[in-house]
Amino acid sequence: MEVFSKVINSINNVIWSNALVVVLVGVGIYFTIATRGAQFRLFRQMFRHMFEKDESSAELKLTPYQAFAATVGCRVGTGNIAGVATAIYFGGPGAVVWMWITALIGAATSLIESLLGSAYKDRYDNEICGGPAYYMERGLHSRPLGVIFALSTLIGPVFMMSALQTKTAVVALADAFGPSEKVFTLIMAILVAVVVVGGVTRIGRAAELIAPVMCAVYLVIGLIIMAMNISKLPGVIALMFQTAFDPHSMYGAIFGTMIKWGVKRGLYSNDAGDGMGPVVSSAADCAHPAKQGLVQSLSVYVDTILVCSITAFSILLAGTYNVAGAGEKGFLREGLHGVEYGILYMTEAMRASMGHWAGGAMALIISTFVFSTLIAYGYQADVSLRYLFGKKKWTAWIGRPLLLAGILLGGVVNGQVVWSMGDTGAGLMAWSNLLAIVLLSPVAFRILKDYEKQRKQGLDPMFDPAQAGIDDPNGVWDEWVEKKKARGDYENEALGYTKK
Repeated sequence: MEVFSKVINSINNVIWSNALVVVLVGVGIYFTIATRGAQFRLFRQMFRHMFEKDESSAELKLTPYQAFAATVGCRVGTGNIAGVATAIYFGGPGAVVWMWITALIGAATSLIESLLGSAYKDRYDNEICGGPAYYMERGLHSRPLGVIFALSTLIGPVFMMSALQTKTAVVALADAFGPSEKVFTLIMAILVAVVVVGGVTRIGRAAELIAPVMCAVYLVIGLIIMAMNISKLPGVIALMFQTAFDPHSMYGAIFGTMIKWGVKRGLYSNDAGDGMGPVVSSAADCAHPAKQGLVQSLSVYVDTILVCSITAFSILLAGTYNVAGAGEKGFLREGLHGVEYGILYMTEAMRASMGHWAGGAMALIISTFVFSTLIAYGYQADVSLRYLFGKKKWTAWIGRPLLLAGILLGGVVNGQVVWSMGDTGAGLMAWSNLLAIVLLSPVAFRILKDYEKQRKQGLDPMFDPAQAGIDDPNGVWDEWVEKKKARGDYENEALGYTKK
């Protein structure tokens, strides 16, 4: 295990160099400027499109809301609770502000990657699927890059990140209820197997039930903790922003580390840029790719601006956190003696404010978060294997056992190693996906422009891939093209289409 730990940490240090932090922030700023802040300008449309039902004839598909719930379920997990605690431990309170900044600009990145995933989606036996591997092959004409991404998905979320998710949940369960972490690990593996074997539609149904309930319960708990510590709130907010931007503050010794951990945990929390969102959201049935892109931007806000903030304020107000010093210099702040960073910071915050029973509540909440994330990972395994080998029944004997192996591994590895595994998994996907979406940005901007042109004409936006220079070999968009013809879009000079 020691050799495994050293290898993983070495790989993680290479993948998560400062270069990836700069690229993530830079790409988000680029898309924000190029789209004129579409993630802010079109905020109202996010809610509108989430509940639309643009019906096509595909049998195996997700509604926009199911896709939203599934991606929220995928995004909301360990990163929102243990990840926030980790960011505070290594970067201090100011790291949370950098998580918010990452989310605000990352929402533009999410819009672009999900828009592209929807535009290049494909159909297999009347099942809609897509994701970065598809737009890499068809948009960039690079099958090798698509293969690299698909393999990164299997290594990253399906195996490495599932171990981290599981570890966080079983630590909380064992802390609250006593039995061995291994017992809870086995139970988690069985429950996930029951859901993922049912495929995309069962995953979608599970997500639309779990996601809103788990977020609502967590929100209520966070508001209770904030209300009980309301007098401390102004001071905590001032501390967060002061330390986030002042290299001479009380946490100035770790200022660079603060930014890195804020961005790092921001990505792990909301997945904006690593390509996981488009894998799930591409299965949604929608009339225009920009609609799904906007819905997925909203999921980034829900994940980081809402759920992560609940965790951050709860921990900071309760004072149940430590901040590590630079290098091996002990703590800059020690509010919890002998408690390892991670999920237990939030558990102790709940206990301090609500009583000892809250530990059990925290364990059940994080387990639900993790469960919803793991079933989304199961779908990502199916999509990646379908891309690599086509729709073959035998591929289920690769993806699902790999997911279960990651879950079981999470029950035996230690906390530090498992975080390196999770970060490595997300970083592997991010490098190839960020390259692809930047290269395909001209196509994405044309699609977004088409969406806005149709809205200005008072039309419900519908998509014709040919007008964006995209091939559609299996006719995924044919129904919408026919509806556009019937509506007279190709005779509408304001839309600027090539007539058909």
